[in-house]
Amino acid sequence: MMTYREEDGGGDEVVPELCLRVGDDANNGDYVKLKQGPQDRETDEGFGGVGEPSSPRRGACLWYWVKLLVLCISLGLLTAVCIKWVGPFFMDKEIIPIINWETTTFSTPVLAVLVFASLALFPAVLLPSSPSMWVAGMTFGYGYGFLLIMSGVAIGVSLPFFVGSLFYHKIQGWLERYPKRASVLRSAGEGNWFHQFRAVALIRISPFPYIIYNYCAVATNVKYGPYILGSLVGIIPEIFVAIYTGILIRTLADERHSLSAQQIVFNVVGFAATVATTIFFTLYAKRQLKGLQNEDELLLQ
Repeated sequence: MMTYREEDGGGDEVVPELCLRVGDDANNGDYVKLKQGPQDRETDEGFGGVGEPSSPRRGACLWYWVKLLVLCISLGLLTAVCIKWVGPFFMDKEIIPIINWETTTFSTPVLAVLVFASLALFPAVLLPSSPSMWVAGMTFGYGYGFLLIMSGVAIGVSLPFFVGSLFYHKIQGWLERYPKRASVLRSAGEGNWFHQFRAVALIRISPFPYIIYNYCAVATNVKYGPYILGSLVGIIPEIFVAIYTGILIRTLADERHSLSAQQIVFNVVGFAATVATTIFFTLYAKRQLKGLQNEDELLLQ
């Protein structure tokens, strides 16, 4: 029960104000007023009765779109400069000599063995394998290139998993030094088979370093079955981007003087769309990982 003073005619009168309590709160509880008090009327008048976006908020939104427009224009100009001058120079001085050396030195079967070996062994010695994927795309295209990369990656993610088991306690100590970052990785070692498979696939799609997770996975107690299958599924977007990059490099190197403006724009737009799709899946994976992390934290409470 609350009261306030109300002027009626010439005098002041204490009028009861009825409040209906709905729930219980740690502080004062929640209630619904059946009669509006003067303080509430003043609050409503102060806010104009109806909430409207403030001027600073509109200004911040407008400034955001201006910055986005300037960023897009800058990226467009930078892309045009790269296509016009930087790309051809880099092609003539670096890419084309490497492709010529590759085709004259190695036959196709030997090159397939080299690509497979690099994909299988490079992750174990902490070396990036993306250039090998580009070579697979340049030489074998989507079909054989995809199968070759998947077979090499299957070994490339398995070797560090088994080697890391020899340093289990050291890796555990490293994860304990970074508990916030390690919490995402530990989520992959909890739950049932499908939960582990899903978490590993999302980690592979996310921007978490590919080589580091190969060794850290064993310390999260994830089983090998969901680990290997989740890794192969999660790396598919990266494989297609790498193959497309290799094919694009080969196309630009072979037909750089005969490509029309329309073909160049088509290739650039296709590459940009591929990258945009990869970014979309990466952001989606990060959001899903955050959800899994929150679920695990709730279960532990």
